[in-house]
Amino acid sequence: MPSLSKRLKTSGEDMEDKKTEELNDLLLNAAPKDLSGVLKENRKYMTNGGREFYDYYTDILHKKHIKLKDVYTFADLSESYGGQIVRMEKSTSDRDLIIRLCMGGHFTLLEMNRALKLYGMRELYAKEPRDACLIVAVNNRVYDLGDIDDMLEAQGLKKLSKNT
Repeated sequence: MPSLSKRLKTSGEDMEDKKTEELNDLLLNAAPKDLSGVLKENRKYMTNGGREFYDYYTDILHKKHIKLKDVYTFADLSESYGGQIVRMEKSTSDRDLIIRLCMGGHFTLLEMNRALKLYGMRELYAKEPRDACLIVAVNNRVYDLGDIDDMLEAQGLKKLSKNT
């Protein structure tokens, strides 16, 4: 009989994004004697001591062939400070900064929301007008900060770019 995790796997599924519910099902049905195997088979889907954002963020950039250096330039950050933020050596409460980093990486809405969540910030929320504008920008692949700022300002909302 196949292992429990193999039974839950569906064909063509991207296992890099195994849902929490799937892991919960695995753990719900796992016996204590199976725990080591379940953890070993699913380690890459679990948290890794604070590196989740960095690993996720850099993996997305790698898949899109985008360099960190280019993202830092886009987000108007020095490489040193940007690197510290992305590696979470320095934390920030500036949600716009993380959004700019995601925009610079041409993240989809799902990717951006996951990145925000991994950084400990709230996801983009459709009922909030500014977030709604950002959602429309991302869904239409508008990643130019000037264009995004124009969209926001046309609605009387705060720009995404750094205030100069």
